Amino acid sequence: MTTVDEIKNRIDIVDLVSDSVKLRRSGKNYLGFCPFHDNKRTPAFVVFPDSGTWRCFGQCNEGGDIFKFVMKKEGWDFAETLRYLAEKAGVELQPQTEEQKEQDEQYDRYRQLLEEAVTFYQHQLTQAPEGKYALNYLLQRGVTRETIETFGLGFAPASWDVTHQYFLGKGYSELDLVESGMVTQREGGGVYDRFRNRLMFAIRDMGGRMSGFGARVLDPDDVPKYLNSPQTPLFDKGRLLYGLNLARKAIRAEDQVVIVEGYMDVIVPYQAGFLNTVSPMGTALTEDQMRLLKRFTRRIVLALDADAAGEKATLRGLEIARQALDHSAEISFNPRGLLRYEARLEADVRVTTIPEGMDPDEIVLRDPEEWRKIVESAKPIVLHVMETLASQKDLDDPKVKREISTRVLPLIEDIPNAVERDAYRQRLARLLKVDERALVGDGSPSRTSSPVRRRPKEQQAVEVEAMPVAKTSELLSRSLEKHCLRLLLQDPEWLHVLDRALQKNGLNRMDVTDFEYVDFQILARLIMQSLEQDRQEPQAYLTEHIPEELTSLVDELRNDPRLENKNAQKLQEDMIRTLMKLRLVRVNDGIQQMRFLMEEMQEAGETGINPYQDNMLHYTLMRSRLDLALGRLIQLD
Repeated sequence: MTTVDEIKNRIDIVDLVSDSVKLRRSGKNYLGFCPFHDNKRTPAFVVFPDSGTWRCFGQCNEGGDIFKFVMKKEGWDFAETLRYLAEKAGVELQPQTEEQKEQDEQYDRYRQLLEEAVTFYQHQLTQAPEGKYALNYLLQRGVTRETIETFGLGFAPASWDVTHQYFLGKGYSELDLVESGMVTQREGGGVYDRFRNRLMFAIRDMGGRMSGFGARVLDPDDVPKYLNSPQTPLFDKGRLLYGLNLARKAIRAEDQVVIVEGYMDVIVPYQAGFLNTVSPMGTALTEDQMRLLKRFTRRIVLALDADAAGEKATLRGLEIARQALDHSAEISFNPRGLLRYEARLEADVRVTTIPEGMDPDEIVLRDPEEWRKIVESAKPIVLHVMETLASQKDLDDPKVKREISTRVLPLIEDIPNAVERDAYRQRLARLLKVDERALVGDGSPSRTSSPVRRRPKEQQAVEVEAMPVAKTSELLSRSLEKHCLRLLLQDPEWLHVLDRALQKNGLNRMDVTDFEYVDFQILARLIMQSLEQDRQEPQAYLTEHIPEELTSLVDELRNDPRLENKNAQKLQEDMIRTLMKLRLVRVNDGIQQMRFLMEEMQEAGETGINPYQDNMLHYTLMRSRLDLALGRLIQLD
């Protein structure tokens, strides 16, 4: 992760902007008056928490991320802004001290040791006679040899010192083995292998780096059944999710994550093509783990076994979210807390149950389609609680109706969205076969004939999905920006090809303002400058002038294997199409925003000249030109 990305992950754009701009919630987004021009009549400044960006749809017609906001507000350059935001986020920018460098080198050594341990344990599993029983266990549970390789599964010999002696022979010290969690110190002195006669699961961080191991017993008399690496500089169970390094791309692509309980519940579904599954390794989820998932999706499915989803567990231990007091605090879920966490996260958290006596891996092996249907049938929290309470109950008994409604209605009232609340009340009324008015309050008049009660305006959150800019369009926008730069970095001279194609279609040449994220804006500006100067070759100019903070991003973009052996003409066409699609996404978003802002003016009773009409005409014209240009490209294909 780059320094810029780390800062963005730590600073919430709503909190940052709220320091100087009064914002009010409007659907998923936040609305206020733009701080960069004089306008106190109609709010046109929108903050998008999902993408960490902002945009003014008024006079400025500008937007960007937290870096662009601070740079524009304070008049600083990127370096000054980076220092300010790094300090605010608690990110260290100073050159590493010798002590820090030494520590990093030591951590790299521990990771190398753990990587070699993966190979050692895998050899014991697949090649050593002693590991045959463990290998047969995996094969009988439906795990293929290819999957064993993919997940780095292995076997720890039933010995007190085989692992210890092996790594001493490889040149590692006893301290290395203790600090990496491979051996345990005896109280009376000396050490012994931590993992013995166990099936080994390699646990990696989000980036795929080795962090530690999980281990399952093979002898039913051994305890505990599961054993993890101890807390080490690399292994913090509360900040890791098993399988996330392999699942992250699928989670983004499917915009959904499925949370299961155990290692095999991740491995076997992955093998069957269900790639978006992770596990908190048999423990309760933590706040840090939920933050990890929030980077990739806000659609979360909790796949619980039948016992965990039972009535008592549903109401007392369905596990979720009080605010963690420290990094390792576990989230103690209950349905009410789950709803509040869902609202705070602006997530869609659903619950599905596994058939009694079965685990997800067993279901997938029996019938992958059955597992797909189970995940697809996951229900919102309130519906899950409602149906669980009603199962095997006499719903004709008035006291049962009262008991269920007493327990479900408080959950419904916790839902922030008025439309959802009404829908759940209607669903509960149908389930209990009662008049919906009875669920509003004894003797309360029908809501259809009573005035709508509203909170004071200064306290009221707008409860409609007022800002129709979907998260998907924001993610698509960033993806298109990144891909356009990826192609231009292959050869900056292609910018001339891009500009000619744009002008041929009556469109403006590429500009820095085509990019909303400051790190992308900096790269776009450097690409343009590399062609404007004549002292160096463009690639050499870029290499010399790219800020140190962006080198890892540039390396990633330049070395994308997907572009290898691709025809230059096809890549250029891809580049042209990508920028046009990027502009089309922005134009469509702009049109939707203009419609919303114009509707807000009407609802507020404002009359006179509409300040957004010119913007609407501009966006409409641009959409026509882009649609026509993209149509021509498709015909050429």
